[in-house]
Amino acid sequence: MKKPAFKLVALYTALWVITLTAHVQTAYGMENALVFPSQGKSGMVVAGQEAAARAGLEVMKGGGNAVDAAVTVAFVMAVTLPRAGNIGGGGFMLIHSAKTREIVAIDYWQKAPGRASRNMFLDRDGNTDLQLRRQSHLATAVPGTVAGLAMALKKFGTISLAQALAPAIKYAEEGFMVNGKLAADMKAYETLLRAWPATAKIFVKPDGRIYEAGDILVQKDLAGTLKAIAKDGPDSFYKGAIAGLIVKQMQANGGLITSEDLAAYEPLFRAPVRGSYRGYDVISMSPPSTGGVHIIEILNILEGFDLGRSGHNSAATIHLTAEAMKRAFADLSEYLGDPDFVKVPVKGLTSKRYAAALRAKINPLKTTAGKDIRPGDAPRYERDETTHFSVVDKVGNTVSSTYTLNGNFGNGIVVEGAGFLLNNEMDNFNVQPGRIDESGIREGEANAIAPNKRMLSAMSPTIVMKDDKVLLVTGSPGSSRIISTNLQVIMNVIDHGMNIQEAVNAPRVHNEWLPDELQIEKGISPDTIKLLSDMGHTIGVGAPMGASTSILIDGKTAMRYGAADPRREGSALGY
Repeated sequence: MKKPAFKLVALYTALWVITLTAHVQTAYGMENALVFPSQGKSGMVVAGQEAAARAGLEVMKGGGNAVDAAVTVAFVMAVTLPRAGNIGGGGFMLIHSAKTREIVAIDYWQKAPGRASRNMFLDRDGNTDLQLRRQSHLATAVPGTVAGLAMALKKFGTISLAQALAPAIKYAEEGFMVNGKLAADMKAYETLLRAWPATAKIFVKPDGRIYEAGDILVQKDLAGTLKAIAKDGPDSFYKGAIAGLIVKQMQANGGLITSEDLAAYEPLFRAPVRGSYRGYDVISMSPPSTGGVHIIEILNILEGFDLGRSGHNSAATIHLTAEAMKRAFADLSEYLGDPDFVKVPVKGLTSKRYAAALRAKINPLKTTAGKDIRPGDAPRYERDETTHFSVVDKVGNTVSSTYTLNGNFGNGIVVEGAGFLLNNEMDNFNVQPGRIDESGIREGEANAIAPNKRMLSAMSPTIVMKDDKVLLVTGSPGSSRIISTNLQVIMNVIDHGMNIQEAVNAPRVHNEWLPDELQIEKGISPDTIKLLSDMGHTIGVGAPMGASTSILIDGKTAMRYGAADPRREGSALGY
């Protein structure tokens, strides 16, 4: 009797997941999103694009480890997910070793060119020139992806760079079928993709039409670039012929990146930021990521409230979460910057004592207006477009990595002859530090533009552990909503006992301090919204937030459960 009963429960569970996924997709107009919940005791990849996830899985089936698979996934997405996958951008990576149980963080984030200057995006009247800041060669920071992936593979992988690049080269050279999501992305950004001849050469068909679902997209120049990297390593990108093409284009179009900037670029090992929440260890990316510090700061504040008792997405839970978020985002504006340039009080911001002081200022029945919140007195103990992928191999090695071009398709500029898009990550600096904005807040000095400085990023690949074992591997795109997305996936698992697909699918909320608006996804009860309004919250119901790609590992059975977010295209594949 037990086996049939188990099968019946499994069937109902599968139907529930399918129904909930379909509901979320329909609610956000994403009926064509690819979402494959998966489970198994061996390798697992959850990524924002199916072909990339499948390529990473094949690497592990062939004997490769989690790092081998992650590097392969990242290079394939540089071909098949051009709005965010990249070799012209940068990111962050956490790697957990099953053998040593250590976690290392790799910063392969972009940095400002050596000729960057504080006021480089201001016009004659001292106002920000948005065209220069977002859609020009001047907006491009020195890319870090190629160097970072190569370093991770060399230090922790088992296959060669050429082997890791092989699937990406194949997709670039032979082409791949454009799916509905990519076709919609290209249509939405058609003006940007037509603006530069080298870009239009790739994304506009010879007959003048933008690529559509079902078309085969071939990228010969990009294939050549990837072959050069496979043959000569990252030096081909930073010191060889590819570097020459980047510099030539910069010189011809007012960009700042020089051959010296490229040759000097180095990814960095950093100590990850660590915290605890209700007996679980939370490990995330340290500055210049803002996300890890503030996920832990918010969790520390919320630890003093019984959220499990108040209930998932109840008015009480949402209210307390929003109040904690506002205080963390206020701190972000003041304290966060490149730690190689400014002293970031990480220990202070993530301390339990500091969180208790902030918690004491929260009224459980009424919101505090954003204008009345200022950065806290953090103890100084020491002097939007992105994609994420999570990987676990059969022995338990784990990778959580997020990388980006910043905007969708970066600045829209393809390096002529090299076939890859450039980032517009210089936009992430505070362009007018010291200015008082329309909300009455001063733009912080810590994230001001400076030569060779890394700009801030909310990207926060995160690993949660229990009893020295990995429980959760998570991360998301979504600009500042990355922080709230990762936060709520963690809360959904720990506070509300959700399985990973429930935790990823559940409606999310976000409050960024200023503008003082509690943003809510569709799916929150109207009664709950009314209660929140009565507490004084200004409510905005709008677009979906983030796109979590997460893996949950059962500590008792070692079963891995993967969940891709139905809000965007994604795949969870295991074996």
